[in-house]
Amino acid sequence: QLQLVESGGGLVQPGGSLRLSCAASGFSLDYYALGWFRQAPGKEREGVSCISSRGGSTNYLDSVKGRFTISRDNAKNTVYLQMNSVKPEDTAVYYCASLNYCKGPVVYWGQGTQVTVSA
Repeated sequence: QLQLVESGGGLVQPGGSLRLSCAASGFSLDYYALGWFRQAPGKEREGVSCISSRGGSTNYLDSVKGRFTISRDNAKNTVYLQMNSVKPEDTAVYYCASLNYCKGPVVYWGQGTQVTVSA
């Protein structure tokens, strides 16, 4: 079964840190760009970050630049999102996805993990 499974979400205080992981099973992530998206209540899903298939290129939503870092470990078939200095407006369900290229169509979606930033 082809799937992406996120983990690492939870409740974190403003200014804190969290690391999300997304592991693939049933297929290799080697040739895919990998992205993180989020959807807050009442809002549309938005792209947060993306990393190219070889990891040489990354991009970020302006509001998370300097705070979030995307990385990948192809040997572990996993992509990560390190979230630092989190803010209440980062509260959302976070989804990982595989894409043929960043800004391209999503091929596979994960099921999502909730991140709540609150004191």
